[in-house]
Amino acid sequence: MHSLASSLTSRQLEFVPVQDALAEKGFALGGGWEYDHGSFDCALDEANTVFLRIPFDVEVGRLDSETANNEAQIRFGQPFVLRHLYNEGLDSEAQARTLGALFDQFSDPVDPDASIEPAWVEAAGRKLREVETIFPV
Repeated sequence: MHSLASSLTSRQLEFVPVQDALAEKGFALGGGWEYDHGSFDCALDEANTVFLRIPFDVEVGRLDSETANNEAQIRFGQPFVLRHLYNEGLDSEAQARTLGALFDQFSDPVDPDASIEPAWVEAAGRKLREVETIFPV
């Protein structure tokens, strides 16, 4: 993980317009969101192993990604670049489970916090600057 300085850090904005604007730049709501926090993630590589993540906390209301009328207010945290290296092939510890298969369809990362080459940090910085222009101070 590599933190990035940003003018977005600590800014409070409305969730729905932020989500819409970031979607146009290739970001998606990260899968680990909860009603009180989450992140917007953008893959920087075709293999989906290097990401620019912009975390946030919900300051007002509750997060509900399925509701267009969501009035939640979010406060951005410090953006960072992360890299996940995944197992390729079959999981040697996999077990056959019908219900679990609906949720556990992907293998765990070999290294969820793998080292990040300077070129990816630079690419993330460029993408972050592009995002910052959407939300001027």
